[in-house]
Amino acid sequence: MDLSDQLKNLFPDHEPEPEPDSPESGDPNPVWMQEAPIRCVYEKRRGKPVTILEGYTGADSDFNTLTREIKKTLGVGGSYKDDRILIQGDYRDQIMELLKDKGFNVKRVGG
Repeated sequence: MDLSDQLKNLFPDHEPEPEPDSPESGDPNPVWMQEAPIRCVYEKRRGKPVTILEGYTGADSDFNTLTREIKKTLGVGGSYKDDRILIQGDYRDQIMELLKDKGFNVKRVGG
């Protein structure tokens, strides 16, 4: 006797609600996808390398989700401010590959 049978015995009049459909993509943190490419720029600030992602037009929660996922995947620090995602270090290739796997259109700017 499993849990659903036990619940039916306890609450015979209750009808269980149908489970919501799971998203087709299987992505636990869905973010807004856009047609325009995201620009991946490399800069040096105060002598330290920084990778900047510009051109993403999602909501603040999408920025936060995307930033958190990139930082966790690469194991680096970073933040987002002024509609830009800042990642510490030169990780252009890895970030571009990660974003392309998620379905984004990415454009490398500079070097």
